[in-house]
Amino acid sequence: MDFLISNAHAEGAAAPAGGGIEMLLMMGVFFAIMYFMIIRPQQKRAKEHKQMLEALSKGDEIVTGGGILGKVAGINDSFIELAIADNVTIKVQKQAVASVLPKGTMKGA
Repeated sequence: MDFLISNAHAEGAAAPAGGGIEMLLMMGVFFAIMYFMIIRPQQKRAKEHKQMLEALSKGDEIVTGGGILGKVAGINDSFIELAIADNVTIKVQKQAVASVLPKGTMKGA
């Protein structure tokens, strides 16, 4: 019957489990890496976008997230009237603004 069950062999004493400080240190290092590589740059981009939206004024040329190019015709608390052609205006949310273009960009488009 010994061929079905292997014999147990005694081993030396188990090593003490004292890796708690190293584990906490490693978790701290991983959190620091995640903070500086992901969280901080994302917060910086959000802050820059908010400042850009606050600085918008009538006559600015912008591009929306959907790729619509137009000139700001009016600004509300949460919406922007965007002139995209002669006598054609649309309303878009302020958050949809992707970037502000230099003056005169629409003449070339």
